[in-house]
Amino acid sequence: MPKDFLKGAKDHYDVVVIGSGLAGLTSANILARNGYSVLLLEHHYQLGGMATWFKRRNGHIFDISLHGFPIGMIKSCRKYWTQEIADSIVQLKDIRFNNPQFTLQTTFNREDFTKLLTEKFGIAYETVDDFFKTARGMNFYDDQEMTTRELFEKFFPGRDDVVRLLMEPITYANGSTLDDPAITYGIVFSNFMSKGVYTFQGGTDLLVTKMKEEMERNGVDVRIRTMVEKVEVSKDRKVTGVVVNGRRIGCNAVVSNANLKTTILKLAGEENFERDYLEEAKSVRLNNSSCQVYIALKPGMGFEPCGDLLFHSEHKGFDFEAMLSRDVSSRTFSCYYPDTRPGSDRHLIVSSTNANYSDWADLSEEDYQASKEDLIETTLDCLEQYVPDVREKMDHVEAATPRTFEYYTRHVQGASFGTKFEGLKVSKELPEQIGGLYHAGSVGIIMSGWLGAVNYGVIVSNDVDKQLSLAATT
Repeated sequence: MPKDFLKGAKDHYDVVVIGSGLAGLTSANILARNGYSVLLLEHHYQLGGMATWFKRRNGHIFDISLHGFPIGMIKSCRKYWTQEIADSIVQLKDIRFNNPQFTLQTTFNREDFTKLLTEKFGIAYETVDDFFKTARGMNFYDDQEMTTRELFEKFFPGRDDVVRLLMEPITYANGSTLDDPAITYGIVFSNFMSKGVYTFQGGTDLLVTKMKEEMERNGVDVRIRTMVEKVEVSKDRKVTGVVVNGRRIGCNAVVSNANLKTTILKLAGEENFERDYLEEAKSVRLNNSSCQVYIALKPGMGFEPCGDLLFHSEHKGFDFEAMLSRDVSSRTFSCYYPDTRPGSDRHLIVSSTNANYSDWADLSEEDYQASKEDLIETTLDCLEQYVPDVREKMDHVEAATPRTFEYYTRHVQGASFGTKFEGLKVSKELPEQIGGLYHAGSVGIIMSGWLGAVNYGVIVSNDVDKQLSLAATT
């Protein structure tokens, strides 16, 4: 008999959380801490969503995604998780750029960027200071007509090199383009530029393990390998439960950490929404996907430090379409040294490239495998500039594509960064359409990345708390 992954689960919970990305985990933890009964359902065999990892022979552990986030993660983890988790967040102090326009090293904070922009790029201090203040002052309620392209043209007209320096890391972080609203750039950039880039010492596996332990201490019922097939909605358009692994479980509220379009169009069902809202949801654009190449050196073998994050490009200027091309000209290398996981002797490198799902979706199996091999070989060719003997030292290598991310995360088209900006409005208005149904995930670019996901989980859990508290008093 197949294992029953819902064995012992109750027939009713106050809240069901669908998906265990950082937004879902955070929502579940806060709501359980506030005294609600919470069931967390994850279709995969481990938690974390895009913030996850996998293991390979000889004890190699690979983190998925770029391993950098803003300092605000410390405060959010301390407040909504534990002090122990917050204390394990450390700064990445060696961020490097190497491209035809410039080569430089930075700590990626405002002070250092100001110095670079004024001394290396020759921009007046007053202009740089005004740019940082403008970006820092942006918020969701501002005029959203200005594009990021227009923002740069206002402060740095004709300076494609400056645009590249300021834009490239954010594009890798959340898929932003120059044609997206400037607010989507300003908020994320300001978060990063506050005091640099940080990571979790010990690896994503340790982070998610500690989060799972904290959730269970707070009473969350955590279940893996549980595929939600349907969100049950009453005739008066209120959540009544979910169908998961063929079983109905009742609840008063659902927090979906699934892709926004999957939540609305598949799980809840089109018939339960007003026509105008449904059309708005259908018109939300998905963000792009990613390719990654995972490289592990033989145990005990290393390489000379080449930065924590290395933004490498052979392209002449900042070009988002070129960054998405299968003919890869730009890569970000995340370098994992032994101190990333204290006590380890391992050196690993993860190469990340932004990608179009459409370039990979319809390949035959033969062409798909050949394209993955080509991605690996061209990545190693590029990496040899920094680790000359990487092929001789290498113990394991493999690649992931948009199809890989679609399979493991169930994100529509493997969208690594959720939706474009208009998705945030649709996500926030979901409970107005179906009472008790909420969405917390990577939407609107602003809420992409680790910190954005955690904080969106906080916002949504507060909304759920208000609804359940109100219902209890009426």
